[in-house]
Amino acid sequence: MEDSKQQLKKTVKKHIPKDWLTELRIAYRIVMEAVNDIKGTGVINLVIITTMAAILTIFGLLFRFTLSLSTFANELGNVLEISVYLKSGTSPSVIKDRISEIKHVKTVVLKTKEESWGSLKKELGLQGIDNPLPDTLRVKVDKPENINEVFTLIKPMKGVEDIGYAKELAKKMQVLVHVVNTTMVFVVIISAALTITIINNTIQLVIQSRKEEIEIMRLMGVSNWYIKIPLVMQGAFYGFVSSVIAIIPLGWIQVPLHNMHRFFLIPMPVYAQNIVIITLLIIGTTFGAIGSLLSIKKHLQV
Repeated sequence: MEDSKQQLKKTVKKHIPKDWLTELRIAYRIVMEAVNDIKGTGVINLVIITTMAAILTIFGLLFRFTLSLSTFANELGNVLEISVYLKSGTSPSVIKDRISEIKHVKTVVLKTKEESWGSLKKELGLQGIDNPLPDTLRVKVDKPENINEVFTLIKPMKGVEDIGYAKELAKKMQVLVHVVNTTMVFVVIISAALTITIINNTIQLVIQSRKEEIEIMRLMGVSNWYIKIPLVMQGAFYGFVSSVIAIIPLGWIQVPLHNMHRFFLIPMPVYAQNIVIITLLIIGTTFGAIGSLLSIKKHLQV
């Protein structure tokens, strides 16, 4: 029976003509309610936006720095390679093909013992000495963190006499990237907590100042969304404006970062600045709206 009633309501609702002018007026009233709430908050607006902008600025600068640092780590990782020294009488092409099939292996380059000995004799001026060098395979992996896994798989292969790579450098790079990524997570969590707390307290003040007005609207049968949306828009407004302000300092570090990349001959991460700007706008606006929603749920039973 209940399902039939619900179906009937939906059917009737579909056949009710929509008054777009009325809906437009409602949307206008909602926007004006949000604007009036922002105006009514007064000087507190400046404090809220300044505080949120400072938090988002720290996040934005750290995020931008992290993107550059990740690029440095990846480029240095690409330089790292595993040197595989083959036993005498081993077919280099066979070992090369086997290594190429290993997961995470990017390239395998053969340097014959004749090539190595020719370069060494030329550098040191050695003459009349038999070639003591083995054939060598230079193996590069796709990511620095995978180098140890590939190393472990190559080492027991038949025909491999010795194997080595810059293990300490690889470990330091992995630790550095891990520390930066962990720090980023903590900064995001702290930024979210502080932003939501600030918005929560602000919306609570707005709710308290409009308590009687909200009660009257509820008694008149005004829908919950009409009461909620202006408050959510107010929180989103604070977050958006704070994000726009937080974008300004990004321009100050762009030139030093560009010079640093150029000095080390490492390309800038593609669209890094745009990624940070978009992320700031999304995070600021979203956290602002979430802070409002939490406050409404806590202090306003609608």
